Amino acid sequence: MSLNIMRKESLDRYLGEDKLFVKSMNARDLMAIGIGTVIGTGIFILPGTIAANSAGPGVSLSFLFSAIVCALAAMCYAEFASALPVAGSAYSYGNVVFCEFLGWLLGWALVLEYMLAVASVSTGWAAYFNTLLEGFGIHLPKALSGPFDPAHGTYINIVAVVIVLLITVMLARGMQSSLRINNIAVFLKIAIILIFIIVGFFFIKPKNYHPFLPYHMKGVIHGATIGFFAYLGFDCVSSSAAEVKNPKRNMPLGIIGTLAVATILYTGVAVVLTGMVKYTKLDVANPVAFALQMVHQDWLAELLSIGALIGMFTMMVSMIYSSSRLIYAIGRDGLLPSFLGKLDEKSHSPQIALWIVAIIIAIMGGLVSLDQLTSLVNIGTLFAFMLVSFGIIPLRKRKDIGNRGGFKVPLYPVLPILSGLACLGMMTQLQKETYIGAAIWFGIGIVIYFTYGYWHSKLADKN
Repeated sequence: MSLNIMRKESLDRYLGEDKLFVKSMNARDLMAIGIGTVIGTGIFILPGTIAANSAGPGVSLSFLFSAIVCALAAMCYAEFASALPVAGSAYSYGNVVFCEFLGWLLGWALVLEYMLAVASVSTGWAAYFNTLLEGFGIHLPKALSGPFDPAHGTYINIVAVVIVLLITVMLARGMQSSLRINNIAVFLKIAIILIFIIVGFFFIKPKNYHPFLPYHMKGVIHGATIGFFAYLGFDCVSSSAAEVKNPKRNMPLGIIGTLAVATILYTGVAVVLTGMVKYTKLDVANPVAFALQMVHQDWLAELLSIGALIGMFTMMVSMIYSSSRLIYAIGRDGLLPSFLGKLDEKSHSPQIALWIVAIIIAIMGGLVSLDQLTSLVNIGTLFAFMLVSFGIIPLRKRKDIGNRGGFKVPLYPVLPILSGLACLGMMTQLQKETYIGAAIWFGIGIVIYFTYGYWHSKLADKN
């Protein structure tokens, strides 16, 4: 029996399978999910470290250039989400326009991106929270404060486990209440960032902007390659497509709106930060808090710690939600056990997929040291961005997929090709160890596909 790895999924089947989702989200909800993912603790750290090591005060240009490159991929995602309003994001897009095998690889890359990102952030959240507790004289036992490492006296990072499970309980209770909490948290986070920009503005010393380009444009471009990764995460918005009212309008607004707000905030922080403190002094662990202490605004530095906790919280909410929809979509197609693709009759949400995702993330965040693995998040994301960008070309050729009145990438096919090439260029900036880790991960995925997924796929029944 010959293998047919080029078989493609039907959009109509996806729309039929996903019709039980409750369509409750609008553009504002989508932007809250996107901003919740993109704006994390990085906004308090990256502008300072990039300024000190790469771009100087020109770091604001670095974030602007990064956003332009990211906007290309964002537009490609927006067109796909408008034309294919289904769960599963790039995984489902790949299945429909490329083939099942490439769709599986995209899904497998995103599984790594989402779960590893959340597990990593859960440990960062735990570190901030433990520091906050210590300020009140509360100290957790050492055995409960780190990954499983008996040699150093730690057995589980209990705070990381608990926060993941609490977020999952919140999501399991329904998207309406979860969205309200997430929207409020995102509003608070943006408010704290804007307070920094407004207060910091009054402490800007124009002489700190000279020289503006100490490392010349080469430094700005190098800073842009680092800053690019700050924007990764807006693709989570496309996971929501099956639960969105009027997706042709709201999906593009959510995706592109996320990137626009993130660009304004990152650039604003970069401009104010490098105006407050000479860029040469910003190569510290927490440059924004350092700058505030330099101008004796310690109250705001404390507020930023709360902002960091809120930022990581919203990122975990968005990523756990997106992970559950991705796993649901893969189970829906039979490439993973079909019980993962079941929707709960009462809540009309993938409860089984949600809890499986939560347990895996909690185990990773609570027991595993992730320091060497987090760079794999970037390669998984860029791989998805690249294929989604190039995928616009076969999408436009599909006469059976209508997108009348929906968003379309301008200057077709130039911009989709530029976007794909830009992502490919970014991938060349990653370290060799990242490629080795990715090769192992994709190798495992290929084995799973050919030993289980291919034979249990819903498409196997049509062969």
